[in-house]
Amino acid sequence: MARHDSEDISINPIFSRPGEATSYPKSRFPQGESLPSTAYQVVHDQSMLDGNARLNLATFVGTWMEPEAYKLYTEAFDKNMVDKDEYPATAEIENHCWQMLADLWHAEDPEGTIGTSTIGSSEAAMLGGLAMKRRWQNARKAAGKSTEKPNLVLSSAVQVCWEKFCNYWDVEARLVPISDEHKVLDGHDLEKYVDENTIGVIAIMGVTYTGMYEPVEQIAAKLDQIEKATGLDIPIHVDGASGAMIAPFCQPDLKWDFRVKRVVSINTSGHKYGLVYPGLGWIVWRDKESCPEDLIFYVSYLGGSEATLALNFSRPGAQVLLQYYLFLRLGYDGYTRIQQNCLDVAQGLAKAIAKLPPFELWNDGSDIPVFAWKLKDGYTENWTLYDLADRLRQAGWLVPAYPMPNDLQDITVQRIVVRNGLSHDLAQKLIADIEKQVKFLDGLDGPMPRAHETTKQFIH
Repeated sequence: MARHDSEDISINPIFSRPGEATSYPKSRFPQGESLPSTAYQVVHDQSMLDGNARLNLATFVGTWMEPEAYKLYTEAFDKNMVDKDEYPATAEIENHCWQMLADLWHAEDPEGTIGTSTIGSSEAAMLGGLAMKRRWQNARKAAGKSTEKPNLVLSSAVQVCWEKFCNYWDVEARLVPISDEHKVLDGHDLEKYVDENTIGVIAIMGVTYTGMYEPVEQIAAKLDQIEKATGLDIPIHVDGASGAMIAPFCQPDLKWDFRVKRVVSINTSGHKYGLVYPGLGWIVWRDKESCPEDLIFYVSYLGGSEATLALNFSRPGAQVLLQYYLFLRLGYDGYTRIQQNCLDVAQGLAKAIAKLPPFELWNDGSDIPVFAWKLKDGYTENWTLYDLADRLRQAGWLVPAYPMPNDLQDITVQRIVVRNGLSHDLAQKLIADIEKQVKFLDGLDGPMPRAHETTKQFIH
């Protein structure tokens, strides 16, 4: 029998052809070529153990689109978004999309502002942060003041992209801790965190940990009080990675967008509740003055002079076309129907979980279709939410458990993200599986053995 090196990928004899290799090195270039069908089968088989996307309740990222969208996607694989001279129609569609978002978010002059697509909402968020830092620097220079030690105020439950922004661009992150009393950044004690070096405050429409909205209007009101007392005029950037594509359709009277005067920019994720395949993000500024001109580059590329406002250069244009397809395909009514259905499923799941004896809801999915729960204090010493997550994974469900951020890190929660595709029927199946696993865990006569208690999917 031939020996098989554990560092090699072996090929099933039925897939290999005479003269082809029967194994490939996992992490090195193979010496020779292979037929397309053989290479396909190797990659296909290697990825077979990935989970079922429909049962992945950890991720916010969209995993399904209609056949027509898939067809459009395959027609545009090769389009480079940066090459506006070669693909002017795609560039124009990009402008249509961010102008439609500007209108959706109540910009006073949607055509007269500025926006762009990005690889994802993290890049869009960083562009918003850079614009706030540059505006602060320019104002300080004009006043003859130091531009050292800028800071940004944000919740301790902020998504990791903001920690990256502060790290990469030398901005002090001033984290306002969340608590049982203040579960989100709500303006409480904000005056203790802002000063003349504050470039802005981040308000999150859909906190990653729990899905809760941070009250933008309430934060702005507190900043109004601070300006009246100190003269500090501090802007707000809204991280609407999820909520900016939920609130306009399902909570239209909620004021969180450009109706709030302190909001200078908003980002969202096209590949989350924008319903597009990954990766696509968007950012829109209130007006052209809110995005400093010196952040825009004009480059000579492939026969034309192009304006570029991005951290990346070459990037796919296909997702932009998919976003426009969905805007046309669904319209306001279609997005409302889909997002409201997700909210209905999330709130139904939350109510069902709240009825189970072990659990206490952290929130109920009434903001974005995301909610979290914890074990009731003193319920059991034999199992934790990590054990429940492991048991559900065995049934095919990915429902992460994780510790809350600093100051609440002793609290472990479990979270469900409801996306388009999780039907009421699947939700009922999920509840049945949760009940089944809880019954099993409650029947233990001693603690579950465990090696570790960390689940990282929640950051996505």
